[in-house]
Amino acid sequence: MQILVQKFGGTSVASHELRLAAIRHVEVALSEGYQVVVVVSAMGRKGDPYATDTLLSLLQGVDLGSPRDKDILMSCGETISAVVFAAALRGRGHDVVVLNGGQAGISTSDRFGDARILEIRPQRILSELENGRIVVVMGFQGVNEDGDVTTLGRGGSDTTATALAVALNAQRVDIFTDVDGIMTADPRIVDEARKLKRVTYTEICNLAYQGAKVIHPRAVEIAMQKNVPIRVRSTQSMDEGTLVTSATAVLETATVADRFLTGVTQTAPVTQISVHQEELRGQNVFALMAEHAISVDFISVGTDRVTYTVPGKDGQKAAELIRGLGAGPQVVENCAKVAAVGAGIAGVPGIMAKIVDSLRKEDIEILQSADSHTTIWCLVHGEQMEKAVRALHQAFELDSPV
Repeated sequence: MQILVQKFGGTSVASHELRLAAIRHVEVALSEGYQVVVVVSAMGRKGDPYATDTLLSLLQGVDLGSPRDKDILMSCGETISAVVFAAALRGRGHDVVVLNGGQAGISTSDRFGDARILEIRPQRILSELENGRIVVVMGFQGVNEDGDVTTLGRGGSDTTATALAVALNAQRVDIFTDVDGIMTADPRIVDEARKLKRVTYTEICNLAYQGAKVIHPRAVEIAMQKNVPIRVRSTQSMDEGTLVTSATAVLETATVADRFLTGVTQTAPVTQISVHQEELRGQNVFALMAEHAISVDFISVGTDRVTYTVPGKDGQKAAELIRGLGAGPQVVENCAKVAAVGAGIAGVPGIMAKIVDSLRKEDIEILQSADSHTTIWCLVHGEQMEKAVRALHQAFELDSPV
C-alpha cells in the first residue's frame, strides 16, 4: 500500500468550512492512489469550546489531584474532533473508521501529561486500510501498559502523525496548519520573509527549538529515524508548502547548494544571570537550578564568571536562589535569543563575523553568543530583538529565492 498520513491541527478543523477544506486534501490524496490515515488535533484554540486549553479551564480553582484523570479530560478534545471529522467524511460518501490512540496501537510510558511513545502496533490500522477505509486517529494520545489514557505533551498530535508514518512505512506525512509552510523568519517581524521550499530535518528541528512553532521538533526527530519526508502545508491552499527531508535529498533537489542560512528565529523573554565564581565558593549553581525545575540555556563557564540564561518567567526566582547562596548575581531581564540556523554554516569561515557586523551596524548590543554545528545564537536586549532579526535576514539575503 502507498500510505499517506495527513495531520490537521486545531485551526484546520475549527469550523465546518475549514473541515471541508481539509477533506479536499484527503480526497486529492485518494485520487492519487494513496491509502490515507488522518490524525486530528482538538478543534480550535483556547476559548473555542472543545480546545484542550478550554477543557483544562474547567478545572480552574479545582485541585483535581489526579494526573490520570487530567489526561482523560485533555484527550476529550481529540475524541470530539475525530468523530466530527469522520462524520463530515461520511457525508461526502467515504467509508471511515475512527480510532483512539489505544485502538491505533500506540503504547506509551506512564508519564501522564507528557508520555513518550514506546511502541506502535499498527495492525488494526493496516487492516482497516486494506478494507478500503479512511482511518481517522485521535492525535495527542495513547495508552500505557495498564490501558490508561495518556497524553503526549506539547506537539503531541504532530508526534502521533510522524510516529504512525514511521510504523506504517508511509510515503510521507503532511502537516496541515494555518500557514503556507516554513518561513525564513516570522513574517510579523520581517515583511520580506519568504516560504522555504525545502529544509533538512536538522534545520527545522533547530528552527523549532529556537522559537518557530510550525511543527514540534520531537515529531521531526521521529520522522528522521526512517527518512519519512514531511510537508508543512496550509489547509486552505493546494500549494505544496515546505518539504522537510534529509540533507542529501535537499542538496539533490535544490537549485543552489551553497545556502548558508535557512532562517532566523527568536525566543523571548529570557533573563541573563551572571555571577562570580569566587562568590559561589564551589557551589553548583546548575544543580540548584535543576532542583527547582528551572531550565538553563546559553551557558558560559569561565575561570572568573558563570553566565547563563533562564526563561523570563523564572528570572526573579533564579536570582533569589543565587542570592540565597550568598552571591550577588548580575541580572539582565527582558532579553531575547536570536538564532541564525542553517546546515550550510558548518565549518564556513566568516559567518560569525558577518553576524557581528550586521548587528553592530544597527547598534545592537550582543550580550552573549554561542554556536553549534548548524546554529549561531546571539543574546540581545528584548527591545532590539525585531531589529536584530531583520538585520540578519537582510545580511544573509534570505529574501532571495533558493
